[in-house]
Amino acid sequence: MKQTLYKNTKIAYSETGKGTTVVLLHGFLENSTMWNAHVEELAKRNRVVCIDLLGHGQTDCLGYVHSMEDQADMIHHVLHELKIRKAVLVGHSMGGYIALAFAELYPEMMKGLVLLNSTSRADSDERKANRDRAVLAVKQNYTAFIRMSIANLFSENNRELLNDDIELVRKEALKTPLQGIVAALEGMKVRNDREVILHFATYPILLILGKQDPVLNYKENITQIENTKVELVTFDDGHMSYIENREELTKVLQYFLKKT
Repeated sequence: MKQTLYKNTKIAYSETGKGTTVVLLHGFLENSTMWNAHVEELAKRNRVVCIDLLGHGQTDCLGYVHSMEDQADMIHHVLHELKIRKAVLVGHSMGGYIALAFAELYPEMMKGLVLLNSTSRADSDERKANRDRAVLAVKQNYTAFIRMSIANLFSENNRELLNDDIELVRKEALKTPLQGIVAALEGMKVRNDREVILHFATYPILLILGKQDPVLNYKENITQIENTKVELVTFDDGHMSYIENREELTKVLQYFLKKT
């Protein structure tokens, strides 16, 4: 991993390959290692940049709240350092919220957008209350919170089938500092609704959803792309398509990148 400083905060990232730049953004409790199974294939034709988001992986915390805009500005800093003018952003879950914030702040840098198990919509009141409960839960019992959170991201069928993978995800999640977890929860809770981007963006957008996603209701989420040009790819599993549908996801991303 390479390092840069953003607002006196250490940021970790990697870059591999040449071609169209694709920026891979991980989700909550994840880090850039989540993309390991996909980078090699994607880097055969593209310049792949993976970034540890604020308070995750090898990137330090910036404050008590990591807003989606803070995260987007940090990504802009990394891309500026790499002299990248345009990129396709791929965001898993929270990474998708951040990719949308980046698209709003820096539309001229967007070559394409992939929302993976993510949504353009802001948190509902119920989701906001759940974020507050999660902050209390992680402060009370950090390990128990992470163990439960990770298992609940997979479709029920896969919780036993992918037990080894789930343990690896838990191990990586346990490297996330308490401050990073709380700051991300607070940032997601106050994020803006950005559905308008799906309607008016001039670049291609792909939405990838899992039919049995325990976190994002599939039927609700497809309504956000009605009357848009956004392409939809549906998998039969849960919130963790990069594991549950590993090979298919790589192919879908390769196909999308060829079109951008």
